[in-house]
Amino acid sequence: MKPTLKAGIVLGLAVMVWTFIMGFTGWYKDPALSNLFWVVILIQIGVIAWGLILTRDEGKRYGGQLLSGTLISVYAAVIGIFSSLLFTMVVFPEYFDELRVLQAELMAQKGMTLEQIEQTQALTDKMQTPTINAALGFVMTIITGFIISLVLAAFIRKKD
Repeated sequence: MKPTLKAGIVLGLAVMVWTFIMGFTGWYKDPALSNLFWVVILIQIGVIAWGLILTRDEGKRYGGQLLSGTLISVYAAVIGIFSSLLFTMVVFPEYFDELRVLQAELMAQKGMTLEQIEQTQALTDKMQTPTINAALGFVMTIITGFIISLVLAAFIRKKD
């Protein structure tokens, strides 16, 4: 199996596992723990670094490494779409309702009035659907992977 595909599958599955850990523990509903979701970025950094080490050993230089890291993220993003839809439509169908409650609590803690909270949520409700969430996750995984690869490829590449 090619290193980029192997790393992409590992990344996609690792993010899926972390997402489901967040779901089954209920951490996504807890204001103090919900930001742990962003551990996915650390996972992405680690897996892309590993993938770039594998591709460096194949002789890839900076441009090849940048492409490899981005491709790893594309493979992971495809797994992420299905994982996200499974999470929000099948395993945790109340996810967006529970997220809405959490967001209202956080806005109230910031001193927003009930009217301001309702107005804000009316604007964001249209974006909080399984399909849009999965599509945004797909795009953000690729963008994040590209940015991570820009940096890591400078250090993990075949030297001249």
